[in-house]
Amino acid sequence: MSTETLPIPEKNPERRAGGELIRLDGVTKRFGSNTVLDHLDFSVDAGKHVTLIGPSGSGKTTILRLLMTLTKPDEGTITVDGQPLFPAPEKQRREVRKQIGMVFQQFNLFPNMTVLRNITEAPVTVLGLAKDEAVERAKGLLDMVGLADKCDAHPAQLSGGQQQRVAIARALAMRPKVLLLDEVTSALDPELVAGVLDLLREIARTTDITMLCVTHEMNFARDISDQVLMFDAGRVIESGPPEQIFGEPREERTREFLGAVL
Repeated sequence: MSTETLPIPEKNPERRAGGELIRLDGVTKRFGSNTVLDHLDFSVDAGKHVTLIGPSGSGKTTILRLLMTLTKPDEGTITVDGQPLFPAPEKQRREVRKQIGMVFQQFNLFPNMTVLRNITEAPVTVLGLAKDEAVERAKGLLDMVGLADKCDAHPAQLSGGQQQRVAIARALAMRPKVLLLDEVTSALDPELVAGVLDLLREIARTTDITMLCVTHEMNFARDISDQVLMFDAGRVIESGPPEQIFGEPREERTREFLGAVL
């Protein structure tokens, strides 16, 4: 599918230069005695692609879960497009969350629904989109992810790579301003990883969607990122463009981590 017919917002240079879209101030999250995020401050500008790297347990996925309101911070504030996400009433959180889509490690498709209904369900029930419009949008997205012939299939009839493509299409069907990607290839067989990453590269290249990505695929992070954040023990210990983080990291901990994963 050409960029002129992508069923998601195309790249707009003016929006790429836009202001802050996501902001975390003093965010702390504890699980029992374990502090997963420790007074964390960072922001993401509209249209930017930011990748979070670092060892397991350093708090990266917790950030995505906070933005999806799947968990709550113990301290601090989170805003999205100038609107409070935390602290905020539940109704406010639901409205803000409509701007955010997430693709999980596990595909989390509804097994009893067809591929088409997996993609149309949220736009109809959450956004109030007319069913015909939702179906048209879903079919365009399935064409984009190379699964136009799978509308009537059920998830169990698809490979892992196909299921993850459906999950990406489902997230994009909400026309989110922000797309969260949580280790989206970790559950895939190695031969399926490249196809999913190529799809995400195309989305990053051709659209204005702000992307916040947790991944251990360092080449992918280098390719798509405007900014890379290195996490350790719930804090950002280094931040910079990919050429600096991967080429000349300043922190010894960053060098150690990259030496182990590259």
